[in-house]
Amino acid sequence: MSTYKQIHGTDIEVLSSDPANPVDGQVWYNSTSNTVKANFYDPGSWSTGGDLNTSRFGLAGSGTQTAALAFGGDVGAGPFQVVTESYNGTSWTEVNDLNTGRKYLAGCGVQTATLAIGGDVAPTSPEFFGGTESWDGTNWTEVNDLNSARAQLAAAGTDNTSALAFGGFLASGLSALTESWNGTSWTEVNDLNTARDFLGGVGTQTAALGFGGEPSVALTESWNGTSWTEVNDLNTGRNYITGAGTNTAALGFGGNPPTTAATESWNGTSWTEVNDLNLARYILAGAGTQTAALAFGGAPGGAGVATEEWNVGPQTITFSDS
Repeated sequence: MSTYKQIHGTDIEVLSSDPANPVDGQVWYNSTSNTVKANFYDPGSWSTGGDLNTSRFGLAGSGTQTAALAFGGDVGAGPFQVVTESYNGTSWTEVNDLNTGRKYLAGCGVQTATLAIGGDVAPTSPEFFGGTESWDGTNWTEVNDLNSARAQLAAAGTDNTSALAFGGFLASGLSALTESWNGTSWTEVNDLNTARDFLGGVGTQTAALGFGGEPSVALTESWNGTSWTEVNDLNTGRNYITGAGTNTAALGFGGNPPTTAATESWNGTSWTEVNDLNLARYILAGAGTQTAALAFGGAPGGAGVATEEWNVGPQTITFSDS
């Protein structure tokens, strides 16, 4: 009987450049770069991205993994942040500021068309804010306020003309309120089934997902454009969570208490625990999709500037001789 060695040999393929479409498990030697490389399918993992220029927590985000926006937040002392930063897949660049500094706001949209919604504007004692600002890729413009001023809410939407804002904290306490944005004004629609704040939100104006929240709930609700329906819970109940994706393909990550790096993937039916963030954190922001997400900012400590990138799919690694 022939052996594996006799059939396949033991030599590594020598190529002058990396193959365009390597197969899973393929190993080769790149004679140009003098490196040994291999291809494998990564079911999902976090890697380090470029740091934010301004460390902060309680910020909001929008966009994709390679074209994201970070805005607002708290540095732990002094007035709340107006700083806005743009991510190009490698590094963050400061762009034009928000008109009103705030923390615990919500954000949704893309890098060139984003909404900043609600928040807390008073560092000395909570002052809940209904202000909405629209980003056109260059500047923020104040537009019509939420009907109910609140902070610690979530949002979903694909641009600055159609969005959903839900949950949060009002002067009277936890909120289940949901409001829909048509590009001009907010309209109150059907409430969440469970009032909560510091929840995660992803999706669109007509197909959103709300998950987690205070007080440390695992509840997940799906929005169909008319009403919310309770669906399967997170595996780990938590607040201060964020996420990325859609209501059928989402990623939820981070949170508290206790401070966690836990990441879960949603397939439209249930949540599955996947690989953790490298840095446990809460009150962070997120952007992107279920297979290409971005996590940035948050607390405690060094989390304030840290950016992590989540990727699923074929990956090429280079072997080191060290």
